[in-house]
Amino acid sequence: MFIDEAKIRVKAGDGGNGCMAFRREKFVPRGGPSGGDGGRGGDVIMESSQRHNTLIHFRYNPEHKAQRGEHGMGSNCTGQDGRSTVLQVPVGTSLYDAETGELVHDFKEPDERVIIARGGRGGRGNQHFATSTHQAPREHELGRAGEERSYRLELKLLADVGLVGFPNAGKSTLISRISAARPKIADYPFTTLEPNLGVVTVGEEPEQQSFVVADVPGLIEGAHQGAGLGTQFLRHIERTRVLAHLVDVSDASGRPDPVEDFRVINNELANFGASVDSAGRDAGEHPLAAKPMIVVATKIDAANPAKLKKLAAHARRRKLEFHAVSAVTGEGIEELKWALEKRVRPSESAATR
Repeated sequence: MFIDEAKIRVKAGDGGNGCMAFRREKFVPRGGPSGGDGGRGGDVIMESSQRHNTLIHFRYNPEHKAQRGEHGMGSNCTGQDGRSTVLQVPVGTSLYDAETGELVHDFKEPDERVIIARGGRGGRGNQHFATSTHQAPREHELGRAGEERSYRLELKLLADVGLVGFPNAGKSTLISRISAARPKIADYPFTTLEPNLGVVTVGEEPEQQSFVVADVPGLIEGAHQGAGLGTQFLRHIERTRVLAHLVDVSDASGRPDPVEDFRVINNELANFGASVDSAGRDAGEHPLAAKPMIVVATKIDAANPAKLKKLAAHARRRKLEFHAVSAVTGEGIEELKWALEKRVRPSESAATR
């Protein structure tokens, strides 16, 4: 199951209490104060890891606590610090404060670690309160409480290329043809209910190159407001370098105008970008409609020639690169793979070819 959102509550460990004790040994009838300090409470730490690819382990276990520090003891013995709790999240996870909505951290690389709740300080024992005029202090401190916070986690897939288009435009079929990904494929809308990633390779060894493609569920008009599967999955292509906009040019789609299909999806991409600006998009992310785009006419083995011609002319007017492919016959697939590689890594791709 692919889970890309979760809410958690974390509680860092409380500090241990300081101890009130006095030195009592043979031949030392009036030993001074010897109460040790309490140990520090454990932190709650979040770490990005490549072991996970969803947030499902938080969906059914939303509360996490670190260990409290041990209390101080006599003979000036300090209590042991509490163990910290480490929570692992997939690379690509954004951490938001649940109350303010503020972005706390964006985990873009593996092994990033952030303290999300700090443990409380241990209390001081009575040995710290002794003075020349107050030699038998009975004062001691209680440990400080650890931080308690609520967070919202949001996972955005890390991919180089994002496939967008109406439901049944051929996205899943295409990714299964160009990579080893095997998404569910069927002849009805919304077959894809969760994002799929596929690694595409081009060229021959030793100069072989690869890039990652993300297939998200099909979009419909109003997707930026949540229609269909809408905003639930649009964010997964925010970090891609290029979009491949797939348009069905066969008559099987039931939609007469491929240019109108292209316009509707582009409008949804633009509106989604505007709607998430207020959430504090990272400086490295760009509005979806502003990303480099390749227009891909699909199902050309059963194409309506008029539709294909109209879409190609529209792409030329928009000065967008255009490709026509058939995932069934393989026509145009290799050319599209090289075109995507060129957009993902233009300098390396030119050298390879």
